[in-house]
Amino acid sequence: MISSWFGGSVFWIKFWPALFGSLTLIVTCLIAAEFGGNRFAQFVAGLAIITGAFLRVHALFQPNILDFFFWTLSIYFLVRFLNSGRSKFIFLFALALAMGFLSKYSVVFLAASLVFSLLITKHRAIFAKKKTYIALLFAMLIILPNVWWQYNHKWPLVNHMKELRETQLQFLNPVDFIKDQLLFLIPVVFVWITGLVWLFKNRQWRFLFFTYFFVILLLLLGRGKSYYSLGIYPALLAAGAVTMEKWSAAKQWLRYAMVVLILTITLPFLSLLLPVWKPDKLAAFYKKYDIAKTGLLTWEDGQEHSLPMDFADMLGWKELTEKAEVFYHSLPDTTVSNTIIYCRNYGQAGALKYYGEDEWFKASTITDNGSFLLWIPGRLGFRNLLFIGNRMPDKDDEVFQHFEKATVIDSVTNKFSRQYRDKNIFFENIDSAGLQLTRKIAEDMKAEFKR
Repeated sequence: MISSWFGGSVFWIKFWPALFGSLTLIVTCLIAAEFGGNRFAQFVAGLAIITGAFLRVHALFQPNILDFFFWTLSIYFLVRFLNSGRSKFIFLFALALAMGFLSKYSVVFLAASLVFSLLITKHRAIFAKKKTYIALLFAMLIILPNVWWQYNHKWPLVNHMKELRETQLQFLNPVDFIKDQLLFLIPVVFVWITGLVWLFKNRQWRFLFFTYFFVILLLLLGRGKSYYSLGIYPALLAAGAVTMEKWSAAKQWLRYAMVVLILTITLPFLSLLLPVWKPDKLAAFYKKYDIAKTGLLTWEDGQEHSLPMDFADMLGWKELTEKAEVFYHSLPDTTVSNTIIYCRNYGQAGALKYYGEDEWFKASTITDNGSFLLWIPGRLGFRNLLFIGNRMPDKDDEVFQHFEKATVIDSVTNKFSRQYRDKNIFFENIDSAGLQLTRKIAEDMKAEFKR
């Protein structure tokens, strides 16, 4: 919404990941300071955040940018509280967790892991403090509207997770999950592993050592995606940076060597982290160096492709929209006023609404996928439908059998795109039975999320 106030340009879409990446870097440096780190430790901690997976994450406009930031901020405020004993920090910790929950529900893995970890370490006394429960109540009040909305809509989160398990999570396996933990931050893997050891040896911060393993265990048991764990790593990087500072206190040359090592390892991985070349050159590079064996080119369908999924996902949106809008505007005005645009998934619908230039075109775009379902107008009225999907609807997709004619208009031709071969199919003159069926299906689907 804020981006749209400023015109909604690509600049603003890229601005937010950069902003929250910067904030995550700053908070990581602050955690290092709380662990006793001085300038060099804070420098290394910050440098670590602009390498590996964090560099990639903060180039993309995704909920993960908020997720990782609030994980890091939560840990920072908890560390501040345990260092100072000042009550305001336990409330700020609760606030950060609550904001993390509103950003992405995966923060529950962190919250549960922290509870387990604090209970088995010397900090279990925190649960005997009245202010802990007041802070918990404070957090509950913040997330209550969201939980209430979920309740009133019959827990869409549960339905979404079920869909994910059936379409994506079934392809995950524990070995790849563990492998990813090492690959995500490979330029600084020695930093966070050192930090993990330091946390275990330090009685004050040992709970964070256990927190890490509880996060990994819960994600494995919950079949979470491997990148969900990234939010726990800034604390480990901060701890590792403090250790590096202590080791090199008497040997300044070691500090220069560490920085050079991190940068030297990072540079070859830039082509894996960012789309630094055009798609064809990037795909050729990945093929030449057999990057597929790292798992980077394996998409949610479990298959290997030419490019990473998040790079490919962005390539076809503009072409898809342009071809749909050109055809839409080629129709007579009387036809346009009786035509809706139906997309198979929310990615296609989002692309049309973002890249579309005509407001009527964007307003006419619908999908029953994800939360877009709730935005479908009641009592749909139309005669024609411009269908956006990967293939012609099957014969058992009954609504589409009620049109008089179907014509394949165009398709996405970018072979590197995730939308490759997505089609624009124009369905003309739906009969009254088909229109009634469409309305009933939409109403029934909405009713599944209403009490």
